Amino acid sequence: MHKTIYNPDFKVLKEDRSFGYQKELTEKLDNLREDFDQNTLNEIVLWKVNRYALFSNEAMALINSIGPSETKLNKDKISVILFKLLKTKGVQLPMASTILRFKNPILFQIIDQRVFRIIYPNETLKLNSYPSEKNIKFQVDLYLKYLEDLKDACKRLEIPFEKSDRILFMADRRINKEISLNNY
Repeated sequence: MHKTIYNPDFKVLKEDRSFGYQKELTEKLDNLREDFDQNTLNEIVLWKVNRYALFSNEAMALINSIGPSETKLNKDKISVILFKLLKTKGVQLPMASTILRFKNPILFQIIDQRVFRIIYPNETLKLNSYPSEKNIKFQVDLYLKYLEDLKDACKRLEIPFEKSDRILFMADRRINKEISLNNY
């Protein structure tokens, strides 16, 4: 049985009064006095699920250096951008690829467990979340290879690359619905 405030030995300790959870965002939300808008509600939701990522100005400038109508992938530039994104607390490769995909779907698509397993037989997407240089380099290389392989799959399946993550996500849900994903 779990303990409660009614246990005879329960006391509120000094350390219980120190709340360090997502410090910057908590302070910002605690001090809100204006009407809530969609951005505020999104921040509250992200605070609650502990998925808020605070991006540096440099990271945002790098993301915004990608033109929405660019059609040629500059691997060196993308490696730098991905490295910066993956160094951001709370951002792993699926999230970084999602950011890039919404910036320019002509160049980028989301990498996730479903699309990965549907294009790579007998493989699952396994990523180490520790942000070491070695792990980040591995993930950058993996994503660049994934984009090439996804383009090949699109040609083979005659589907548009810019919609391929969604099409293959739905196809995987249909054909692999009995097979669970990692951490789900």
